[in-house]
Amino acid sequence: MRRRLLVALIVLAPIAARAQPVEVATLAPPDAFTTPGRATGLGADLWREASPDTLKAVMPRLTEKGLSKAAAALARRVLATGAPAPKGLGSDPDLLAARAEALTALGDPKAAAAVAARAPGMDRSARLSRLAAEDALLAGDDARACAVADALTVGRDDIYWLRLRAFCQAIGGHADQAQLTFDLAQSQAKDAVFGRLMGAKLAAAGSPGAPALRNGLDYALSKSLGLDLAKAKPAPAVAAALAAADPAEPAWSVPDGPGDALAAARLIAARQPVPADLVGRLLDAADPAALIVAAYAGADGPELRGKLAALGVAEGKAPVGRNLAMDDAGREHLIGETAILALATCAEAGPAGLSAGERARIVRALRMAGLTADAANFALEGLLGP
Repeated sequence: MRRRLLVALIVLAPIAARAQPVEVATLAPPDAFTTPGRATGLGADLWREASPDTLKAVMPRLTEKGLSKAAAALARRVLATGAPAPKGLGSDPDLLAARAEALTALGDPKAAAAVAARAPGMDRSARLSRLAAEDALLAGDDARACAVADALTVGRDDIYWLRLRAFCQAIGGHADQAQLTFDLAQSQAKDAVFGRLMGAKLAAAGSPGAPALRNGLDYALSKSLGLDLAKAKPAPAVAAALAAADPAEPAWSVPDGPGDALAAARLIAARQPVPADLVGRLLDAADPAALIVAAYAGADGPELRGKLAALGVAEGKAPVGRNLAMDDAGREHLIGETAILALATCAEAGPAGLSAGERARIVRALRMAGLTADAANFALEGLLGP
């Protein structure tokens, strides 16, 4: 009997094992925003409770007009932080490309390269692939740039990829193919600089003329021809990519001299509290600088609040709804949303266009959110000029 039972168990065991239900879990797509560009001091909760609509609307606009020194530093810090994106945005290739493009344009191409290098689905995004290819060319890694071009599955006939493919075929020893691709590229969109450099590369004779540093492909071509790169003026993104150092944080030189505004600036630059009596004197003088100082230092107590309320400085051009949302985000310590709403106003204003009212709003919101260093940068920029 025991033997029969043992045999039955041995026979039935595999059947029972096969009969066990198997749970299949659907994996969420990778969140590309968790890839850091560099260390920023901000945490993984950066985008906690942030509005996806706001992020999608603002991020692509950060490079339209340029940003002031304080705004660019805030943007670089926020965009280089590795943190889960708001719901539904972590695998958005266009938004990820906008993130990397903004980092490049704002002087942090190394962070942009780190972000683009680990982007999922790069072969299905011409924008991301171009960023990765340009980063590789500027880093001197032509083989990696050519591999990115080969892997691309969309937009392969766009002019940039034709030009890069001609270069890759030339350095790969396929001169005939390179000539055909070069002729096709020039027939679609003639470029005198690329034509001169690539023509010299293919001819392997004659003078290629002056080097060019408009982009990574220019850099790679000029370098491969042995040209003196010091004779070319690089585009800002190229200059930043070729610089050894990381982008510098804003530095402020507060001049010596009398005056309450300068006294407040010296205290803010030293990250020291601004005393209430100094804020009060600025408010008494109806100095527009008083609004910025009060936003940074606070205006506690009925006397200071009364003086602040009587200060006749206009609100500015930023929409009231955005200002209210920024105030609420700052009060709730929502760092990412506070920053992106502030940057929306900065992007509309351009490098030097913030009004005193808009700047004071931003300083106050950043301070409440915990971005005290950035609040100080905006305050000093307003007090001392860009």
